[in-house]
Amino acid sequence: MLRSRWPRVAWGLAILVLTGSISASALARSSAAPVQQGNPTLQPGGQSYVGDKISVSNGNWANSPTKFTFQWQRCDPTGDRQHCVPITGATSQSYTLVKADANHKLDGVVTATNADGSASADASTASPVFDNVPPVNVNRPTVTGTPSVGNTLTAENGTWRGAASFRYQWQQCDQNGNNCVSVSGANGKTFGVASANVNHGLQVVVTASNKFGSHNATSDKTPLVVANTSTTVVTTTVQSPVNRAPSIRFISLKRIGPRLYARFRTCDDSGVRIKVIARDTKARAVAYQRGYSVFCGTYSRNWKLLQRFRHPGRLVVTLRARDNTGRMSRIVSKGVRIS
Repeated sequence: MLRSRWPRVAWGLAILVLTGSISASALARSSAAPVQQGNPTLQPGGQSYVGDKISVSNGNWANSPTKFTFQWQRCDPTGDRQHCVPITGATSQSYTLVKADANHKLDGVVTATNADGSASADASTASPVFDNVPPVNVNRPTVTGTPSVGNTLTAENGTWRGAASFRYQWQQCDQNGNNCVSVSGANGKTFGVASANVNHGLQVVVTASNKFGSHNATSDKTPLVVANTSTTVVTTTVQSPVNRAPSIRFISLKRIGPRLYARFRTCDDSGVRIKVIARDTKARAVAYQRGYSVFCGTYSRNWKLLQRFRHPGRLVVTLRARDNTGRMSRIVSKGVRIS
């Protein structure tokens, strides 16, 4: 009898051991949805244009995702993932950019899934998508720096849509701001002002390019280049420490259509900037005043005639210069007949 019971006891113990092992394994297991460990990325990188095909990588995930799904979104052109809206039907890992994407950032959302759940991560273009056309200028280029011999001027590109690269060409113009010609070899972002530029205005032509073509835009002209008078100013200061009032001479005033064109020369013994105050006056109209900050030199300025000055009669423009200590020049004036 005892021998016949041992097999049954042994089998019972084996079942208990096996059952305990399975239960321990079940207890050790817990929910583990995918966890992001590395960001998705967009390929190719760099600037994207309408017609380009972009793809998003899966990224790196813990807990062994078994499936990845994708959704492309169209976002605001500024900020990081602002006001993103899913693009209908754009649920593949790759996406071809269309006209509606121009001037928007694109965001690719990756969702990783396993038996315990899902999690999402995304990658966004660094700049808005450009249309498949040559660059478009939004705000014209500008020139910074003081136009006097020995100084350096710098070209600022302005604002463009679709520009991938820029080129520069500096030009020199006559005293009236006309007949501008390219300066040989002056095709860098900066320009060193030389004695050959004295009494000329300078401007820069900025050419923006992308893979669809190029377009250029030109800055305003600088005031006429003046010689560097720093040595003369120092000598004058030593010999005569008395600050003299600035001088000003009204050279000409013309009206062409709705605009007035004034030309004047001003200078001061300080060698620093001078404030020129221009004032439009006319009978039965409230005067209007504007100001220009200049160095010693001859300048041309023009402005649109305000509506209140367009009735028949004589319009008078007065000019007065003020130095940095407040000393004022005499008032000079010229007039034009408005008919």
